[in-house]
Amino acid sequence: MNYTLVSVTLIIFIAAIVLAKGFKFPRNIWVLFVSQPLVLCVSPVITFIGGLLSSKIAPDPTLATLPLTFMIVGVALGTFSVAYFSIRLGRKKATSLGFIVGILATLLAMQAAITANFYLLIIAAFFLGVSLAFVQQLRFAALESVSIDDGPKVLSALMLSGILAAFIGPEIALMGKDWITSPHGYAGSFLGLSGLLVIALIIFQLFSNPHIATQEELSQPARPLSDIAKQPIFIIAMLSAAIGYGLMSFLMTATPISMHDMMGHSLEDTKWVLQSHVTAMFLPSLVTGYLIKRFGETTIMLVGTLMFALVAVIALQGQQVMHYWWALVLLGIGWNFLFITGTVLLPRSYHAHERFKVQALNDFSIFTIQAIASLGAGWLLFSSSWHTLVYISMPFVVIMFFVCLWNLKSSKQLKAIQS
Repeated sequence: MNYTLVSVTLIIFIAAIVLAKGFKFPRNIWVLFVSQPLVLCVSPVITFIGGLLSSKIAPDPTLATLPLTFMIVGVALGTFSVAYFSIRLGRKKATSLGFIVGILATLLAMQAAITANFYLLIIAAFFLGVSLAFVQQLRFAALESVSIDDGPKVLSALMLSGILAAFIGPEIALMGKDWITSPHGYAGSFLGLSGLLVIALIIFQLFSNPHIATQEELSQPARPLSDIAKQPIFIIAMLSAAIGYGLMSFLMTATPISMHDMMGHSLEDTKWVLQSHVTAMFLPSLVTGYLIKRFGETTIMLVGTLMFALVAVIALQGQQVMHYWWALVLLGIGWNFLFITGTVLLPRSYHAHERFKVQALNDFSIFTIQAIASLGAGWLLFSSSWHTLVYISMPFVVIMFFVCLWNLKSSKQLKAIQS
């Protein structure tokens, strides 16, 4: 691993300590802070090399983003497995099971690279997505481990740790590219990824299930999911995260192919842009929690939407490396603000004993939209152009502006009722 990666790792842990000043993080938060980014490396690895490998082994190059799409489909469908096993086994055992699924899937992906089997790679990507579904819901486990007031701060620290995935994932992909002989390389990349997941599984055994529901709450009947989903707060929280994830995935998925295969930019430049993007997704977490508490959810949601609007403006100016870099960095910041805001708002829509099914519905909606976005990105990129993707994203930015206005109106109505 290079010195840049070591330096970034140290910076992130120092930043976490700064965030923790004046607040003693529970052990659960530190366990999640260390183990979660190791598993989240799955996403940048599949994004970085999935399309490049698929473009060589797929029967049709327009299917190059299909592994990433199937990974996201796995995340969406896996949310129901998370709810099922979490209710019956608790978060710790359920999440450990998810990690094991991820380890087996990385070995399956390694075999797919060795045999140049595109369909095997798709299957592996799907189960990697299922594994990520368990990890994605750990953000709610973090919120359940602390008080409501400390929620944004803890969520920021946890999201900040994800920046490690931006560096570790692509570095492992490049370092391990030729560790194992395969027709088009990258088999060793998946072997290295499996090692990270094994380490994460071992560390996660220090986690303990949070207890947030009293016996009285557990004995109460849960409301129908349809009633919960009709609440404005649920719809706003879900749309903030879903539109943020969908637009981010739509443009990010197409970036490696557009940069490297179509525009001829180097693999190193492509890696740098993706690393910068994932860094921008998580680095703002150093201040996002504070900003939400200081200025409110609506303001941060609006700033995230404005970031997406700027992405469209910059992406339409050209396709040089710096155009991609600025667009992807702003895309990451916008995603961070919208996703964290949506996550903070969601717990207001359910009671403690309803949390698993509501969290599953929320994440299923988010990652279904992300899957559709990533699948459409590959097809549109090959059949039209990068600029077409940017134009298509614009109406969703407009929708997000209306969501911000809706949240502002709902917040004022709630304050009026409480007063």
